[in-house]
Amino acid sequence: MITAAVNGVMFDFSCTLLHIEPVEEWAAAVVGPRGGPAPGTKSFDDLVERLTRYGALPGGAEPERVPGHLERLWDERDLSPESHRAAYTGLTREAGLTDPGLVTALYERHMSPAAWQPYPDTGATLRALRSRGVPVAVVSNIGWDLRPVFRAHGFDELVDGYVLSYEVGALKPDPAIFRAGCELLGVAPPEVLMVGDNRTADGGARALGCPVHFVDPLPVDRRPSALAPVLERLAV
Repeated sequence: MITAAVNGVMFDFSCTLLHIEPVEEWAAAVVGPRGGPAPGTKSFDDLVERLTRYGALPGGAEPERVPGHLERLWDERDLSPESHRAAYTGLTREAGLTDPGLVTALYERHMSPAAWQPYPDTGATLRALRSRGVPVAVVSNIGWDLRPVFRAHGFDELVDGYVLSYEVGALKPDPAIFRAGCELLGVAPPEVLMVGDNRTADGGARALGCPVHFVDPLPVDRRPSALAPVLERLAV
């Protein structure tokens, strides 16, 4: 429950404003045109199961186990594009895919705007905040530039700025990334609401005195209005 009136809002990206497509759709978008099972797999269903188990889809479920030789890359994946790519392509190879072109194509697909689905209330919430003059920042642990996704979905003009971990060198829940968001908005932390799905990472904003509102990381068709409370405690 949100209890504090606010004058600015910081949003997480993945599983808060938009959700990555399901593994089945991700794989089909790349493998479908090739025809037949992907090299290193027995069938399309086998491919999906392997990719899911190894957590190869960025923004999707995490790996059941991170192989030892990928642990450092995994821990640092959101601090540079190079680490992010190496971590996830490494997991894809661990899943058994042997075609380098396919491994690359799968990674590139997840950065495509078509791979990201907005939640039903994302656009309406951002437009309502803009109409009330409430500044908005997107604060995300991420290893690549998500701005093209926002532009493609028509949300970029509703966002005042982006604070991305790989650009600022800090990861949530480090207060530094939230401080950068508040400074971008020009609003004191106690008046900035942080909205996210991860209670540990996004909850780090509390260290600065920011109120926090959590949403569940559900598929878009199962979460129609979780952002509605954001508008209920605005100071304007």
